Amino acid sequence: MALHFEPAEFAARRSRAVAALQARGLDGLLMFRQESMYYLTGYDTFGYVFFQCLYLGADGRTMLLTRAPDLRQARHTSTLDDIRIWVDRDGADPARELRQILAGFGLAGKKLGAEYDAYGLTHANGRRLEAAMDGFATLVDASDLVTRLRVVKSPAEIAHVKRAGELADLALDAAHATIAPGAFEGDILAAMHGAIYRGGGDDPANEFIIGSGRDALLCRYFSGRKHLAAQDQITLEFAGVHRHYHACLMRTIPVGRVSDLHKRMHAVCLDALEACRAALKPGEPVGKVFDAYARTCDAAGMGPHRLNACGYSLGTTFAPNWMDWPMFYAGNPVLAEPGMVFFLHMILMDSESGTAMCPGASVLVTPAGNELLSARPLDLVSR
Repeated sequence: MALHFEPAEFAARRSRAVAALQARGLDGLLMFRQESMYYLTGYDTFGYVFFQCLYLGADGRTMLLTRAPDLRQARHTSTLDDIRIWVDRDGADPARELRQILAGFGLAGKKLGAEYDAYGLTHANGRRLEAAMDGFATLVDASDLVTRLRVVKSPAEIAHVKRAGELADLALDAAHATIAPGAFEGDILAAMHGAIYRGGGDDPANEFIIGSGRDALLCRYFSGRKHLAAQDQITLEFAGVHRHYHACLMRTIPVGRVSDLHKRMHAVCLDALEACRAALKPGEPVGKVFDAYARTCDAAGMGPHRLNACGYSLGTTFAPNWMDWPMFYAGNPVLAEPGMVFFLHMILMDSESGTAMCPGASVLVTPAGNELLSARPLDLVSR
């Protein structure tokens, strides 16, 4: 089987999940987040675009309900033994089939948690689920149960995170080697992705962000590539990915002459990053990290150009995005713990002048504070 962790690691994760179920008074959990399925069993698929559910009982029992194309996928990539298939046909209602399976487990009248906050559970399927369970069992939102377990990484997970960080560095090297006046953005992307794939990495959970000129002020991928001008700027936000574990980097790279505004914004960003890292330590609310970013940018007169968040947790995530819980924003009370992994992006975007500066790096929270997952400097590099 294509398992990326020892069976004992999966068993320990399931034991913690069962303990969390019991602590909440739940008889079982209906999982629709692919991240939860991967974390607890190793099951690796994009089949969550259709209805599928992983059940975990308070007694430790597991069962996967999915489609036929994922039968062998589950056998090959997971620790699961009980795999049920719902059949594609006109009028198929897998939620009703799930109810029948759960009835066979003696769960009538029981209290079940459900992962409502899941890309794998569309609103339509959520309505079908609630209709199927109406009068059978009580459903409560337990979307955060496994997510809260996933946020603190084990030593085995951290090894994958660190490899992802190395792959991100290789992608940055490839970008620097490709960026020049006249360079095609498509070649830059190809070089970055190629470095990750050649290093044994995986597809990212969302597209790499790339934009030049005024498009360097955008925080999302958009379709359509162009050539760099002799005097230009390009913003890249990307991730090294290993076994679905992400480590992100972000850079704005001037092309040609570096403007004084670029230099000034870069200095503020590095000050903000230093302040954020000082605030990110075990036992402290992660909201303080955003406070450090905002305070530093505002004091330097860059308040109008900053965002309302400055990063988020990273881990094993699936499409459509690599952002995980929790996020750095004002007042977030979640306490940092050793083993958490975060992406810190110090984004400044001046729409009036059309200037961007967005250095960012991933860090691992340690007992004493945090450590960078990138070996590359944050210096302002131009091409």
